[in-house]
Amino acid sequence: MTETVEPIETVEPIEIAEPAERRNRIERYDPTEIEPRWQARWSELGLYETDLHDETRPPYYLLTMYPYPSGDLHIGHWYIKTPTDALARFRRMHGDNVFFPIGFDAFGLPAENAAIKNGGHPFTWTMQNIENMRRQLRSMGATFAWDSEVVTADPAYYKWNQWLFLRFLEAGLAYRALSAVDWCPNDGTLAREQVEGPDRRCWRCGALVEKRDLEQWFLRTTRYADELLDFSGLDWPEPIKIQQTNWIGRSEGAEIDFEVAPDDHQPGGDKVRVFTTRPDTLFGATFMVLSPEHRLVGKLTHPDRRVEVEAYVAQARRRPEIERLSTDREKTGLAIGAEAINPINDERIPIFIADYVLAGYGTGAIMGVPAHDERDFEFAQRFGLEIRRVIGAPGYDASAALESAFIAHSSDEIVVNSGAFSGRPAGEGGAAIVAALAERGLAEPKVTYRLRDWLVSRQRYWGTPIPVVYCERDGVVPVPDADLPVRLPETVDYAGSGDNPLNHDEAFLRVDCPRCGGPARRETDTMDTFMDSSWYWFRYLSPNKDDGPVDKAMTDRWTPVDQYTGGAEHAVMHLMYSRFFTKAMADIGLMTEREPFKRLFNQGQILGADGERMSKSRGNVQDPDELVRRYGADTVRLFLMFMGPWDQGGP
Repeated sequence: MTETVEPIETVEPIEIAEPAERRNRIERYDPTEIEPRWQARWSELGLYETDLHDETRPPYYLLTMYPYPSGDLHIGHWYIKTPTDALARFRRMHGDNVFFPIGFDAFGLPAENAAIKNGGHPFTWTMQNIENMRRQLRSMGATFAWDSEVVTADPAYYKWNQWLFLRFLEAGLAYRALSAVDWCPNDGTLAREQVEGPDRRCWRCGALVEKRDLEQWFLRTTRYADELLDFSGLDWPEPIKIQQTNWIGRSEGAEIDFEVAPDDHQPGGDKVRVFTTRPDTLFGATFMVLSPEHRLVGKLTHPDRRVEVEAYVAQARRRPEIERLSTDREKTGLAIGAEAINPINDERIPIFIADYVLAGYGTGAIMGVPAHDERDFEFAQRFGLEIRRVIGAPGYDASAALESAFIAHSSDEIVVNSGAFSGRPAGEGGAAIVAALAERGLAEPKVTYRLRDWLVSRQRYWGTPIPVVYCERDGVVPVPDADLPVRLPETVDYAGSGDNPLNHDEAFLRVDCPRCGGPARRETDTMDTFMDSSWYWFRYLSPNKDDGPVDKAMTDRWTPVDQYTGGAEHAVMHLMYSRFFTKAMADIGLMTEREPFKRLFNQGQILGADGERMSKSRGNVQDPDELVRRYGADTVRLFLMFMGPWDQGGP
């Protein structure tokens, strides 16, 4: 049966008058008009400020690495903050009391360089940039808790840097020691960034830069080395944990003393201590290498070799560490005309200097075991030194020549060619060798770390002044808490030598000793800016507190930070220093928690249309202000959220 469909009756359209209230509506969505209006309304209502004392909802502390006020936000800042802001909104929808603060990492070399170039003051340049970046951050529509903002160049903030430094000094965590710095004969001390080119020249005058030893301040990060290796309870990316583990570089082994042999230019008897993780190879040590900076080089060098040795030392001191440690370049070295005595077999072995050995690593001296170390093998071949195999697997061919170092270790390897110790399993043989030498006072088991104490002195103006004075009578004297902050002078003169202008500011320099009242001189070094960023998230919780750096009740309730986002490039500096600072602050009673960030996320990088990392020099930078003007913040945010996996980035 076929169904009959009735035709639809056509109706003439009726003209309906538009209500007056709709005649003035926006015919086209204009984000430049709508978005600022709503952002202003959010601010007026304090919609995203957080009541930190609210105990009716679970706290959720959400944070991105605070920006350096270089002038303008780039799209990479948006890529860090937009998904984090989306997470903040999501957690609020789930009933959490979300704290999402913002601040500015305001000290640093770029501001000082701008002041030198333009003749202004770093504070003026910095605050102008902060004002612009505040505008840009608000234009993003992100839900920051602006009432908790901190600016690290504000004396109200850096006062507490100084207070913490003094507490660390009292606890034995801060100390002063000699350390090498980059030195220009015209401009004085340089930051690492101011040394340019493979031949290490000053960025300002082009002079050759040399190393000089200066008294500088350190924080004892090595005290926490083992605790820093413990990542239990942390939801951090595996590559970051691996980088920190390798940077700390825990090694178990032994320290062994080699005595310097007497010869025609010195009586011998000096002890050279080396650290080794393989004491089982001691019979294979056929030479010794000292760092060019080793304290004994000058004393032990034969007069006939002195000119050549001094030239090599000067050249080595000009090379950056990364170049000296490179495995790709040909090894260099120089015999100094002295010998050491191998304590296990009394053999005399030649002493060399080589720039791949650094004074700051281990003891600044190594024993060369060419049969079982690739670097030593290459060095021995270059200088025609004996290569003696002392480790092998059962049944190995003792007569076979080694074409490369034997480093393919196995569980069944044994000690060979090692006198009474031969035939023992390698581990057992090594322990027996150390025990035998320990009875003679020549060895001891030792755990060492690649990690070095944190050098926090900077010979620059634009940073936190280190709060100590130097008195002829009392030596190093801490500034009393009541006199904090030690403020940077408001007038600064970069004319003259070009080095730290605090060195030439008599009004800043000359003070009365707080202990004896006599004449004293202020410390002119300022703190590494990583000091500022090592505890700033704690200050967000009590930014106006004037009787201490943190509110313990707040830190106990709100920390560790639930989610922290920022670049993986900070793995072994900011992220390491933050962990150290948190543990140190806990040990002086400021908080309970010993880790700063419960969960860490590393975002990817935004690439230009050419597939390369965005940079002004490549001309592929996208200006977020222009994108917002053209498309609106919501559109830009939406694109960033859906452009691809957040940890990978993309074009």
